[in-house]
Amino acid sequence: MRRLGELEAEIMDRLWRWQRAATVREIVDDINRTRPLAYTTVLTVADVLYRKGWLIRGKSGRAWTYEPARSREDYTASLMRDALGRTSDRPAALLRFVEHMSPEDVGSLDAALRSLGRQAPDEGTAAGDGPRA
Repeated sequence: MRRLGELEAEIMDRLWRWQRAATVREIVDDINRTRPLAYTTVLTVADVLYRKGWLIRGKSGRAWTYEPARSREDYTASLMRDALGRTSDRPAALLRFVEHMSPEDVGSLDAALRSLGRQAPDEGTAAGDGPRA
C-alpha cells in the first residue's frame, strides 16, 4: 500500500477526526485556518481519494460530500503489513519493532492477541498449539 500524500493525509485526518461526511468547502475552510489552499486543489485531491477507494462520495443538495471508506486504524494496519512484507526476515523485523514499543503498547498488543484467541509462545502455549484451558 502506498502511503497517502501530504494533502491526502490532511484531508483524511480531518474526515477521520470529524467522523461524518463533509463537503469540500468545509475541508477547505478548515485547512485555510492554518494555510491558504485553493478550493479546486482540495476538490481534485478528494476526487483522487474517491477514485482510489479511500472516500465514499454522496450528494447533499448540489454539493458532493465525502466520508472515509476505511478507518484510520485500517490505514495504519495496512502500512504496517506493507512494511513487514518488505523484509525477508519477518521474525527479526517483528522483534525489532516490539523491542522499541512502550510498555503501554506492549500491553495493547498483548490484549489484541488475546482478543483474537492467540497467545505468544512464552505465555503458556507452545508454538502451533492453541491456548491452554
